[in-house]
Amino acid sequence: MDRILSKYCPRIEFDSYEDFIANFRIVPPENFNFGYDVVDEWARTEPEKRALVWCDDDGAEHTFTFTEISQLSNRMASAFTDLGIGKGDVVMLILRRRWEYWVTAVALAKIGAILIPGSVQLTKKDLVYRAESAGVKMMVCVNDDYVISQVNAALPEAPTIETCVIVAGEHEGWRSFDELLESHSDEWVRPIGEAATANDDIMLIYFTSGTTGLAKMVMHDFLHPLGHIITARFWQQVRENELHLSVSDSGWAKFGWGKIYGQWICGATVFGYDMKKFVPTELMRKVQDYRVRTFCVPPTMYRFMLQEDVSAYDFSCVETFATAGEPLNAEVTKQWEQFTGKQIREGFGQTEGPVLVATFPWVEPRPGSMGKPSPLLNIKLINENGVEAEDGEEGTICVTGLRESYPPGLFVGYYHDPEMTEAAVGGDHYDTKDVAWRDSDGYFSFVGRNDDVIKCSGYRIGPFEVESALIVHPAVVECAVTAAPDPVRGLVVKATIVLAKGWEPSDELAKELQNHVKKTTAPYKYPRIVEFVEELPKTLGGKIKRKQIRNDDGVAD
Repeated sequence: MDRILSKYCPRIEFDSYEDFIANFRIVPPENFNFGYDVVDEWARTEPEKRALVWCDDDGAEHTFTFTEISQLSNRMASAFTDLGIGKGDVVMLILRRRWEYWVTAVALAKIGAILIPGSVQLTKKDLVYRAESAGVKMMVCVNDDYVISQVNAALPEAPTIETCVIVAGEHEGWRSFDELLESHSDEWVRPIGEAATANDDIMLIYFTSGTTGLAKMVMHDFLHPLGHIITARFWQQVRENELHLSVSDSGWAKFGWGKIYGQWICGATVFGYDMKKFVPTELMRKVQDYRVRTFCVPPTMYRFMLQEDVSAYDFSCVETFATAGEPLNAEVTKQWEQFTGKQIREGFGQTEGPVLVATFPWVEPRPGSMGKPSPLLNIKLINENGVEAEDGEEGTICVTGLRESYPPGLFVGYYHDPEMTEAAVGGDHYDTKDVAWRDSDGYFSFVGRNDDVIKCSGYRIGPFEVESALIVHPAVVECAVTAAPDPVRGLVVKATIVLAKGWEPSDELAKELQNHVKKTTAPYKYPRIVEFVEELPKTLGGKIKRKQIRNDDGVAD
């Protein structure tokens, strides 16, 4: 048990959070490569060990062992090499949750090529920007009419793209993934010398959501998977040989958080459900029928599942519920516990790293709190004066001590942008720009993005606190709190609200919600403006675009 994990962590069992903070370590080997040192190693030591249980909305289903993933990735490594892909070349994948993503990601790691995950929602403009910025050499895409049309439209303006490979289908001018797989041998030898990967080579680039200007290219090196040991083992609490389900499109960083790296290092079996559209009842049925052991979805999905009859599904198989991506309102976790008997363990992080703050095993969940800092990243709250914040004082969440020890898993900069890289991680700490406060027990509570905090009539108002007050009301399923212009006060609090089933917008309801906030939190924080909408604007990663709402209202950043 834990034979792979124990290679990189001298200790994996701890008596308390204090023991965890003091003694957890990751010891990276030389030239770590996830493809060889995790996937191939599991295949060598436990040939029949399950790696992936995959299904889709159309009834397809397949279980892959690590041996199969190893062999299939060898075939694709050989195929991609024949197509001219070598170490350092950039390949972009748009594969939704197809099983081929796992195979391709491992194959590219074995070659030493750089992987860029992409969302099925990307437009021609997005694709041209990504191809031009990163020098994308090959596209590997799912057989989706929209995806294929956008890629084909982008090709004349993206001359770096030499080859396009289609998964689960055929298209003129595109190479067939299936044919490449069938026509190549699973014999593949790990490269040595200059062809081998080094720990500081770039393995992965994420394009951030781009809510504040053009998307940035976040670089992760080959040690990045090791950082997700914290994410998988100690926050999501995955178990070896048990099913873990994180819901994420492969184009998002959360896929790397929850569906491949840390999970496979820990020997868990990933449950891959390729759903084309989120249907709460269908997701709950999959958890029940496949007996998922650990489960992680964004807060929005918990909110929408709670709009259904949760009690109709058997969740007794689930040991740990987790969430990340947006702050989790306290009312949601209270309701979820009523139905399932278990609280939701929140985690906080970014595209730039693994989980930074979380409700770890020895930390009792507190509704409304993110938990406590990871031992890997030396997290501190830094206030406006540049010093560590006191208990109860707001500060930005920072990863500190970078000059002394650079933690595996944290991004190593921005691709092709040395100035931005130096500003972000060239000093002693990395500032996440997310504001939180710490209570006397060491729990962190989220306030908001630095740009999202509302300054109104001399007060600083964190949007999350007001959103949490609103979400308690049965009429509210989702909301975003932002600043809006006011001729007298300059700025006031505005709530943009998605209503639950059975509720209709009205002036009376708006007034009721305003009064509800006055009673639930400090009265000065109530939203003077209430707007009802069908849905909130969100990034490709599913995060609410508060900046867009502010800008639409005429508030300049």
